[in-house]
Amino acid sequence: MLIISNKKKLWEPSDEWIKNAEITKFIGYVNKKYGQEIKGGKDLYRWSVEKIEDFWAGMWDFGGIVASKPYDKVVENLSVFPGTKWFPGARLNFAENLLKYKDDQLAFVFQGETKVSKQITYAELNKVVARLAKSLKEMGVKAGDRVVSYIPNLIETPIAMLAATAIGATWASCGAELQSNAVIDRFGQIEPRVLFTVDGYFYRDKEFNITENAKTVVEAIPSIEKVVVASYITDGKPKISHIPNAVHWDDFISKEEDPNLDYEQLPFDHPLYVMFSSGTTGKPKCMVQGAGGVLINHLKELILSTDVKRSDVINYITAPSWMMWNWLISALATGATIFLYDGNPLYPEPLRFFELIEKHKVTIFGTSAAYIHYLMGLGVKPAEKYDLSELREISQTASTLSPEGFEYVYREIKKDLFFNSISGGTDINGCFAGAIPILPVYSGELQGRALAMKVESYSEKAEPIEDLQAELVCEAPVPSMPIYFWGDDDNMTKYKAAYFDYYKDVGKMVWRHGDYIVIHSDTGGITFWGRSDAVLKPSGVRIGTAEIYNVVEQLPEIADSLVIGQKWEGDVRIIMFVLLNEGYELTDDLQAKIRQVLRGKTSPRHVPKLIFQAPEDGIPYTFSNKKVEIAVTKIIHGMEVANRSALRNPTSLDYYMEMKDKLQ
Repeated sequence: MLIISNKKKLWEPSDEWIKNAEITKFIGYVNKKYGQEIKGGKDLYRWSVEKIEDFWAGMWDFGGIVASKPYDKVVENLSVFPGTKWFPGARLNFAENLLKYKDDQLAFVFQGETKVSKQITYAELNKVVARLAKSLKEMGVKAGDRVVSYIPNLIETPIAMLAATAIGATWASCGAELQSNAVIDRFGQIEPRVLFTVDGYFYRDKEFNITENAKTVVEAIPSIEKVVVASYITDGKPKISHIPNAVHWDDFISKEEDPNLDYEQLPFDHPLYVMFSSGTTGKPKCMVQGAGGVLINHLKELILSTDVKRSDVINYITAPSWMMWNWLISALATGATIFLYDGNPLYPEPLRFFELIEKHKVTIFGTSAAYIHYLMGLGVKPAEKYDLSELREISQTASTLSPEGFEYVYREIKKDLFFNSISGGTDINGCFAGAIPILPVYSGELQGRALAMKVESYSEKAEPIEDLQAELVCEAPVPSMPIYFWGDDDNMTKYKAAYFDYYKDVGKMVWRHGDYIVIHSDTGGITFWGRSDAVLKPSGVRIGTAEIYNVVEQLPEIADSLVIGQKWEGDVRIIMFVLLNEGYELTDDLQAKIRQVLRGKTSPRHVPKLIFQAPEDGIPYTFSNKKVEIAVTKIIHGMEVANRSALRNPTSLDYYMEMKDKLQ
């Protein structure tokens, strides 16, 4: 389907904004160092993919990477894809780069829904990390050992990560919202030595004790030698005697007030994180990512694309189960203050988070499309109630945001801010597309391809195309791609099958990410239309699911929706499930309205054959806030869903199991 950009410009950076932007300073640095005449964001992107080695070398210097030994060269061979080595010879430590600042500026401010709040300075953070690292080292944790956490979005979580990675351990985390079987599916594969956990968490002011879950996890994973339990919902020390090998956080951490911390100096590709795929099609894949690759990519995205400065207070609504947590914590390397939040951002009332933005003077607010669409559906107007004068940027990711969602931000939240819509993946711990903050923002479009990411949209013939919906691919390696999959063979068979086999029959070795996109020739922007494996094909016409969501979820009656394609009488028919706002029912009139608006704003092919009302919490989501059309499609076609625990709300699938027979 040919897509014409609507070219509705929502924001244009001022001369002062452009002058003060970190990316402008980087352009000046590149022009001087490499003798270039780059004049703006589009020029910079073009140079970054033409001179990939120079770009990353420049980012190393501009990002101020701390290393005990310099690299021998930037990259061994860009044509080795996957498997090339970045910055061979370099020795560095990830945690050391995040703890460069040691002063009295706040490093973290924490708010736990309505009950608990804390804060810690950079000086205090350095001391507590050193104390915890000393304890881990004394129990024998060494470089390459796995240290994991099963904790909410508390300050203790990044403290544990920094302490572990400071001594060279490899880190993995799950949020406290995961059930024990989901945690076992992940941690059980990588055999951790230490588990950090907590007594529980709050959600909508209710206490959820997870010590029994932690006990189940420990009993199922024999490699765990020590369980360190932090207190969150308990005043004082929680009861932990039933958890094998458990010790309280305060009893485990070194009593020495200010121990010396010798950061373990390691190769650029030393395993830093094990990140987990969603696991909706089976046991989660364990993607191992290198310390230097994650660091330099996060610096690129935080400094150049998000424009984070030392003076910023940055937040993302996230949890340690999602890569946006890892991304957010890397903002320590910029010296900014990170605002951590744990709980329901819409509780006790929908505008709660804007109250916190005002109170804590948040300058960069990160959220999801679902959050913005929900506020828009309620018709609330944050700008009328709260002082958002300090807020200069909103970043949005996870599912696709409609053009109307973009417009809502500028109309009802703030007219003059940088709206930074981004998209990437856990796989690369970063973005394939997103922000170039000295370019305009257009409705419904990410600003462009991420710097040094050789992104194209491929037709089914593996040809780059514009203005048509197609597959997102990346034609060249980048440092943050996984170094390997845990448990894969020497030929990286699983790794290659996950990303590189899709176009191999036509002789193309490129990373195929599984997103369905349009690259607009007029603006250079990108529109995302959903996962390509969830594309609908009625009468052979390819339709991205976001095309339908973007229209239907503007209706005041609709809180959320899900569409799938069902094989039917030799074709595919579209079936829609809608979650309604309070006070509405799925009447014949509402069904007619849904069909009419879809026919008018898209095409007759987009109109669902059947529409059903889903129950409360009946739209399945991953822990990274993405709808799960594939699981529902499998159920409707009588197939097994391999791993329900990979869903944030696994009981949502029960409804579709009941619907299966009705739809045959």
